[in-house]
Amino acid sequence: MSLLAESNFWVFLILTVIGGGGAAFMAGRSTAFGWQPVWQLVIYMMIFGAGLRFLHFALFQETLSSGYYYVVQTAVVIAFALLGYRVTRVNQMTEKYPWLYEKTSPFAWRNKT
Repeated sequence: MSLLAESNFWVFLILTVIGGGGAAFMAGRSTAFGWQPVWQLVIYMMIFGAGLRFLHFALFQETLSSGYYYVVQTAVVIAFALLGYRVTRVNQMTEKYPWLYEKTSPFAWRNKT
């Protein structure tokens, strides 16, 4: 059993990583812009993972009810979503509160001394 894709690596790369990952990254940004908690984003991505699994089934005749591939694909989109969320939240905190915080990396901020 392949870790990444049921039938073809390229299908997984294009549909899940590039298409789904890009959409998940934007969903993460949107959730951060709305100042919503990160647990809501994870729930959104679990629903999105089910939709992504359906696209694999409808377009490429892969197994619809495969729990293993659902978990793999959902983990990929959650990772992209959390990346988008974190990058956006760091920018929000350092741009909206420049007297309190400074950016230390694309993924972290700290209190100004």
